[in-house]
Amino acid sequence: MLNLTRGQLPAWLCETRVSATRLVVPVLLCLTAFQGAQAQVGAKEAELKQVKNRIESIRKAIHTEAERRDALTGQLKKADLDIQAARERLAAVRSNRIAAERRLTELGMEQADTRGKIAGERDALAGELTTAYINGRQEHLKLLLNQGNPTQLGRMMAYYGYFSRVRAERITSIGEHLAHLELLAERISAETLRLKTLEQEQERDVRALAGARSQRARTLAQVQSTLKTRNDELTKLQRDARALEKLVEELRRAIEEFPELAERPFQQIRGKLPWPVKGSVLARFGQLRSGGPLKWQGLVIGAARGTEVRAPYYGRVVYADWLPGLGLLIVLDHGGGYMSLYGHNEQLYRRVGDRVEPGDPIGAVGDAAVGQPGLYLEIRKGKQALNPQDWLRK
Repeated sequence: MLNLTRGQLPAWLCETRVSATRLVVPVLLCLTAFQGAQAQVGAKEAELKQVKNRIESIRKAIHTEAERRDALTGQLKKADLDIQAARERLAAVRSNRIAAERRLTELGMEQADTRGKIAGERDALAGELTTAYINGRQEHLKLLLNQGNPTQLGRMMAYYGYFSRVRAERITSIGEHLAHLELLAERISAETLRLKTLEQEQERDVRALAGARSQRARTLAQVQSTLKTRNDELTKLQRDARALEKLVEELRRAIEEFPELAERPFQQIRGKLPWPVKGSVLARFGQLRSGGPLKWQGLVIGAARGTEVRAPYYGRVVYADWLPGLGLLIVLDHGGGYMSLYGHNEQLYRRVGDRVEPGDPIGAVGDAAVGQPGLYLEIRKGKQALNPQDWLRK
C-alpha cells in the first residue's frame, strides 16, 4: 500500500508549481497511480542503485580516512613522547648549566679570597724582611762595637731566614692554588658556554617538535571533521536507501494489488457523480480568479464549516496532507488516469492508501480561497483539468 506524505509525494503522482504569485494555483496531479507506479519502479530502482553506489564510495572513503586518522594518532603519540624526551633533556642541560654557573660564581669568590690571602702573605713577608733587615743591621753594629753576642746574632738571622722561607713557600703554594682555580674557572666557563649552546639547541628542538605536533593535530582535526561529515552523509544516504527500498516495495505491491476499483470505469459515469457536499457554486471552472489573470481549474462549492465531504465514487487515497494554496488536500485516484481533488478542508478523515466507496466521508469543509467556507473540487485526466460540472449530477 502506498504511504506517501507531503514532501514524499513522487513526481508520478503529482506535479506542483508554486511561486509567490501562484500559491493558490491548484496542484497539477498528472498520472494514474497504476501507470505511475509502473513507471516509477524502474526509476526508483535506478535511484536506489545510485544511492547504494554512493554509500559504497562513502564507506571506502571513510575507511581510507579512518586509516589516515589512526596513522596521525600514532604520529601524535610519538610526537608527544619525543617532546617529553626533548623537554627532559632540556631540563637536564639547564640544570647542569645552572650548576656550572653556580660553581663558577663560587670559584670567583674563592679566587678573590685566595688573592687576598696571597696579598696578606706578601705584605707579612715584606714586613718580616724589613724587620729582619733592620734588626740585622742593629745587631751587626752592636757586634762591631763589642756590645753584642755574635752567636745570638747568627741565631736571630737564622730564625728570620726560616720564617721568610716558610712564608715564601706558603705564598708559592697559595699562588699555585690560585692558578689551579683560574684553570678550573676557565674550564667551567667553557663548559657553561657549551651548556648554554646545547640548551639553546634543545629549546629549538622542543619548539620544532611542538610545531610539528601542532600541525599533525590540525591535520587530525581536519580528518576527524571529514570523517564526521562523511559519516553524517553515510547515515543520511542509508536512511534514504531504506526509504527508497520501502517505496520501491510499496510501488511493487501497489502494482500487484491494484484491482479494478469498480465494475464501471470512471469515464462511464460522466454526468452521474453525486456532489461531494451540498451547496451553491461560489466559483466556476474557467472563471477568472480575483486579483489576477489566472482561471479556476475546478469548482468552489460553498458549504458550512465542518460539513462532511463525501467520496463521489470508488477510489484510492493517494495524497492526504497540507499543500500550499489548497490547505488540507485529499486526492482520490479512480483509475484510468482519472483523479479528483478536494481542497480547503479543515480536517481529513482518510490516509494515503485507504480505499473509499461512494458516500464515504473523506474530510470536513474549511475556509475556501473566496473569503468564506467552502470546498474546492477538481477532476483531472492526467494533467488536464476537466470541468467538474460535466461530471456531477445536474
